[in-house]
Amino acid sequence: MVGNGRRIVSGGLKSAAALVGAAALIAAAWTSGTVQEATATVEMTNRLTFTSDSVVIGVGETVEFRNTSALVHTVTGDPSRSSLDASVHLPEGAEPFHSGRMKPGETFSHTFESTGTYRYFCVPHEGAKMHGVVVVRDREDMRE
Repeated sequence: MVGNGRRIVSGGLKSAAALVGAAALIAAAWTSGTVQEATATVEMTNRLTFTSDSVVIGVGETVEFRNTSALVHTVTGDPSRSSLDASVHLPEGAEPFHSGRMKPGETFSHTFESTGTYRYFCVPHEGAKMHGVVVVRDREDMRE
């Protein structure tokens, strides 16, 4: 992964000890301020689409991407991973991000720290034009 994204594997934890350990890590991260609740959620489908073509959030807010399909997908806002110029766009100064390969049931969250329009895509399905857009505005602009 690149940038400040988090990948969370939600496939079954195999023991109570693992569950307790995971809960402790999440609680520690929550109290340290490193875990943010998602402002928007986007799902990946078997039809090679993201469920929202475009979402609008405020700067510093988080989008959670969920692979609800039976296929492996990515969420990629990194020009170096794209073979088509139209697949990805980042605002000037924004950090690239990449979820890595997401198996069915996995999630990836990314906090957007710069205002502007982010165009992201799925690496394995770039040719099928599986892409989406996140528009990030100043929080003051969101009140209007």
